[in-house]
Amino acid sequence: MTKSEISNFIKAVKSGEINEESAFKFLKNYPFEDIGCAKIDRQRELRNGVAEVIYGAGKSQSEIRAIVLSILKYDQNILITRTNREIYELLSSEFENVNFNERGNTISITPKPLATTQSYIAIVSAGTSDAAVVEEAYETAKILGNSVVKISDIGVAGIHRLFLNLETIQKAKVIIAVAGMEGALPSVVAGLVKAPVIAVPTSVGYGASFGGVAALLGMLNSCANGISVVNIDNGYGAAYNASIINHL
Repeated sequence: MTKSEISNFIKAVKSGEINEESAFKFLKNYPFEDIGCAKIDRQRELRNGVAEVIYGAGKSQSEIRAIVLSILKYDQNILITRTNREIYELLSSEFENVNFNERGNTISITPKPLATTQSYIAIVSAGTSDAAVVEEAYETAKILGNSVVKISDIGVAGIHRLFLNLETIQKAKVIIAVAGMEGALPSVVAGLVKAPVIAVPTSVGYGASFGGVAALLGMLNSCANGISVVNIDNGYGAAYNASIINHL
């Protein structure tokens, strides 16, 4: 719940619009609702500014449906990460405004219009193979209320492609730089901009990339200023942190 929603609830109780029994039913599940398979945090948005996001991996269809039903009772927008088309088909048959990003393995359900910032997050990626992480970051940033610009396939193997897009990148309030292989892109970008750069190593690469560990270590050891690094393939975490910066 948001501060304004709590205020409206108190006013409705005072005015008699909500009776004592209805108020009790509402407060019984506050600050969280135990639905058996999960405990839905009702105060997350009040504390952090953003409602719960559903991590889809490892959850059954019935568990995800139950969580979605609980959150939608309060008319909140929902993001599900690390999910699949089967879950999308299940939810879209029952709910409205369900969107599936197949490349990013995310589902968004938006009963409320998405707000957008005037400033924007730039998501830049080294190669097309990094697209799954880019799309996860993009969908996360959008549902958190950000304007987002995606610039793909501008890695250091053809660095002139980066310079052709440099003006757009430099105007961003925060930049997410996604790269696998040796993970060099964030270091190059950070040397050209004044905005903070959030580096995302991906598991893209040949054997010696060790599933993204080489890119991760390269980013952690960057000599460029202004870089922070999230975990391998963590587009969600990068976008969440970028959203906090973009809303400052």
